[in-house]
Amino acid sequence: MRVVHVTRFGGPEVLVPGEAPDPVAGPGEVVVEVEVAGITFVETQIRRGTDRWHARPELPYVPGGVVAGRVRALGQGVAASWSGRRVLAGTGETGGFAERAVALVENLIPVPDELDLTDAVALHPDGSTAAGLVEGARIRPGDWVLVEAAGGGVGSLLVQLAIAAGAKVVGAARGARKLDVVRELGAAAVVDYSEPGWTERVREATGGRGPDVVFDGVGGAIGPAAFEVTAEGGRFSVHGAASGEATEIDPDAARRRGVEVLGIEQLFGFGPNLRRWAEQVMAETVAGRVRPLVGQTFPLERAADAHAAIESRTAVGKTLLLI
Repeated sequence: MRVVHVTRFGGPEVLVPGEAPDPVAGPGEVVVEVEVAGITFVETQIRRGTDRWHARPELPYVPGGVVAGRVRALGQGVAASWSGRRVLAGTGETGGFAERAVALVENLIPVPDELDLTDAVALHPDGSTAAGLVEGARIRPGDWVLVEAAGGGVGSLLVQLAIAAGAKVVGAARGARKLDVVRELGAAAVVDYSEPGWTERVREATGGRGPDVVFDGVGGAIGPAAFEVTAEGGRFSVHGAASGEATEIDPDAARRRGVEVLGIEQLFGFGPNLRRWAEQVMAETVAGRVRPLVGQTFPLERAADAHAAIESRTAVGKTLLLI
């Protein structure tokens, strides 16, 4: 079968098309005929060898942790009812950039017939993560919410879920193209955080008070700047480090202003709820209240181009591979 290997740690060019034997389902596993493979920003960092949150895969490896397709083969102990079903499948950290992939049956999520498989992959894990972040931040109707990287996979869904919860959203992103997309998603205001004075524009948009909730997916210099304009008594939620460094807030500074900080470690507890959140966000999409933002797709052989698009920060929404 066709696959893409990472042959060494480095830039997108280390993603090389190749061949591999067809996988075989072991006990409690299935083989999925892959139609769509998801890509996350973290996977680009793992490929570079710069990610600090995951163990380095043994080289060479096939990247890709989430795929969608139909169940083709069942391992011992797997119920026959799974055969032929349309599913989202978690493959672990690797194995998704391939025509067929193995997954534990416990890592399968049925996809509603009304939902396209491309949309399903765009919703998981990004939509599941966004749903968990919104739940943890306890958004209330009328809250002002600042979403960083609002034109990205997680950010675009955070914008929509926050609005669905009754909040008014300020979407922060880089460049006019992304800001236009965020406006279309329903944000009450948008700011370009690559421009000087962007935090003052956030403060102005929120009537001088600052946002009640901040979703920080960027870190670096952006995260601490966003913390400085968070409203007193607000919530500051960290979920990413697109800049390379996750935001760490001085507990004393947070305590003085009554700001509750939900650090990036909150993600480590998301596992048990991911299925529930995935089903929730898929139901919201089928109902028409949320739409995944698929900005660009690439064939399997152009996986290197897909990774390059994500790392260039020019990609809007989710970047996917079509197998």
